[in-house]
Amino acid sequence: MSNLQNYWPEPIVRVRSLSESGITEIPSRYVKPLEDRPAPVTEFDPDVNIPVIDLGVGGGGGGGWPGSVLGQVSEACREWGFFQVVNHGVDRSLMREMREKWREFFHLPEELKAEYANTPCTYEGYGSRLGVEKGAVLDWSDYYFLHYLPSCLRDPNKWPALPPLFREMIAEYSKQVVELCGRLMNILSINLGLPEAFLLDKFGGDDHLGACLRVNFYPKCPQPDLALGLSPHSDPGGLTILLPDENVPGLQVRRGDRWITVNPVPDAFIVNIGDQMQVLSNANYKSVEHRVIVNSGKERVSLAYFYNPRGDILIKPADELVTEDCPALYPPMTFNEYRLYIRTKGPRGKSQVDALKSPR
Repeated sequence: MSNLQNYWPEPIVRVRSLSESGITEIPSRYVKPLEDRPAPVTEFDPDVNIPVIDLGVGGGGGGGWPGSVLGQVSEACREWGFFQVVNHGVDRSLMREMREKWREFFHLPEELKAEYANTPCTYEGYGSRLGVEKGAVLDWSDYYFLHYLPSCLRDPNKWPALPPLFREMIAEYSKQVVELCGRLMNILSINLGLPEAFLLDKFGGDDHLGACLRVNFYPKCPQPDLALGLSPHSDPGGLTILLPDENVPGLQVRRGDRWITVNPVPDAFIVNIGDQMQVLSNANYKSVEHRVIVNSGKERVSLAYFYNPRGDILIKPADELVTEDCPALYPPMTFNEYRLYIRTKGPRGKSQVDALKSPR
C-alpha cells in the first residue's frame, strides 16, 4: 500500500464513545443514503432462516462424511452462500467466554485500548473505520483485527493483554476454529467432485494459508433506522466462521431482493462463502452480500474468523471445473491484489467479484 494509506484520512472517532455521550441524533457521517437504510425489523419474517446443519454425525476424513451432511452443505453453498453449523467440534464454553471477554475489552477505558490503535496499512489492532476514502459515510461499529496464520504474521504483542489470560484464550480459540475450517474445506472439495485436500492445497496448505480474526462491537445507536453496523458487502476471502451475539440478532443476508435477518442458533457458528471460494469453484459456490443492522436498546458483539488463501498465490477457477460448456469466469489474481480493494474503498456490495466476471 502507498504511504498515503499508512494513515487515516480524518481523526478517528470511537463509536462507543459517541454512543455513551448521550447524543440523541447520530452525526451525519453515519447517516446512510435513503436507499441503503434498513427497513424496520418488524418487516422481516422470523420463520425464515439460513440452513442449520449438524456436523456431529460424521467427519472422520477420507470421504467419511454421511451423504446427508454433504448434501446439506452443498445445497447451502450453492443456494444460500450461508449456513449455520452445530456439533462442530469447537468447545462451547470457550465460544461463550471469548464473546464475553471481547465485550469486556471494548468496555475498557479508551486510553487502554488506544495502545492497540490500528492503521489502514494492515488493519491489525483496534479500529473504528474501514477504507481510506476521505468523507466516506461510516459504519456504526468499533472492531479489533488480528492475525493468526501464517505464523510469520502472528504477533501476540498486538493481541490485547487485558482481560487477564486473554491472549492464551485467543490462541486456543483460533486453533479450534482453524481445525473446523479444515473440516469444512474437505467437505467443500468432496462436493465439487475433487480430492478432499484440493481446496486446502489451493489455499497454500496448512503452513501457508491465512487466518485472521475480526471482532465487531456494535454500540447502541439512537437512530438505528438511519445507520448500519456494517455496510453491504461480500467477504473477500475464502470462508468466514462467525460467532454471533445470540441475544441480539443483527446479521442480514441478501436473498434475492430481500434482506433476511439471521436468527442465531445457540452454540452454532454461521459459515459463509467468500469471494475467493466463488472464484476457485467457478461460481458453483456463491459468496453472498450481507450487512449488519444496529439496535437502540442493546449493544452487540460478534467474532468473524476469516480463512483465506496465501496472499501471493494466484487464485483462479480450478482447471477441473472448467469445460467448454462452463468456461473460466474469472481471471487469475492474488488474494493480496484482490483485498487491496476493500482496504482502500471499504465495503461495497459484490462490486469487485462481479466486475471480474466474464460473460459466458
